Amino acid sequence: MKLNIDGLLVYFPYDYIYPEQYSYMLELKRTLDAKGHGVLEMPSGTGKTISLLSLIVAYQRTYPLEVTKLIYCSRTVPEIEKVIEELRKLMEFYTKETGEKNNFLALALSSRKNLCIHPEVSSLRFGKEVDGKCHSLTASYIRAQRHSNPNQPVCRFYEEFDAVGRQVPIPSGIYNLDDLKAFGRKKGWCPYYLARYSILHANIVVYSYHYLLDPKIADLVSKELAKKSVVVFDEAHNIDNVCIDSMSVNITRRTLDRCQTNSSKCYYTILWSLERHCYFLTVSLSALQEDQLGLSLLTLEQLQSEEMLQKISQIAQQV
Repeated sequence: MKLNIDGLLVYFPYDYIYPEQYSYMLELKRTLDAKGHGVLEMPSGTGKTISLLSLIVAYQRTYPLEVTKLIYCSRTVPEIEKVIEELRKLMEFYTKETGEKNNFLALALSSRKNLCIHPEVSSLRFGKEVDGKCHSLTASYIRAQRHSNPNQPVCRFYEEFDAVGRQVPIPSGIYNLDDLKAFGRKKGWCPYYLARYSILHANIVVYSYHYLLDPKIADLVSKELAKKSVVVFDEAHNIDNVCIDSMSVNITRRTLDRCQTNSSKCYYTILWSLERHCYFLTVSLSALQEDQLGLSLLTLEQLQSEEMLQKISQIAQQV
């Protein structure tokens, strides 16, 4: 179906459209024209995802200099996959109607846990374990050690991507998480770092709220994204919970007990060190008073020599 939304030709991949969808796209078009912010609401199950995608993709194709990228933020992996499948259906409809080959690059980005293809790392159960093991194989200082130690383990998928993948852009198309993993296995490249690198020149990126809202992650992943991007937060009522979760720290009783224990150890270590130095100074002064070393005949440089300091240390140990 082809629609005229306030003068914009929109391709809609279904034979029927709800009145709510048409009104939704009309308001979205006005928001994009105004280059402002919009808060739009539709009942569940009325097709807001395909309405968003149809209108914004049409706007991208018509005004490529005004909107260079669509960043679609969703909450869970199943929702991300659903958006990608709707987008795939839309692009297939474009190809069918126009006869033109799809030159858009759209991809999903998720955590290492969902994209890793390394046999050992991907078998780990928890995301933090996967992240930690990945860092232990791809960190710059680990890779530097391999030059002097060929037996130092590294990730061959990351090494291959770093050597070749950055120079060869991923072909145009629609990639969900499984597509990225299949492409990574075919090329021998790490799908996670391939996706992170490819979002810089992708037309459409679908990922979690955290990649844009969590400062720790956003500085690594989303810092260099284009300024002329349209950002969509699906189910935006979850934003406050995501922000609270990103900026919160869970402190358990066990953590507090360990902090107290470590603080006590640190205190007694410092106290013991101070007492030891005070004792050493006391003994050294006593030796000076008794002139056991004939110090009255020595110059300042001789007093500070390594040999003299060793003699003072020996006297301190004997007392």
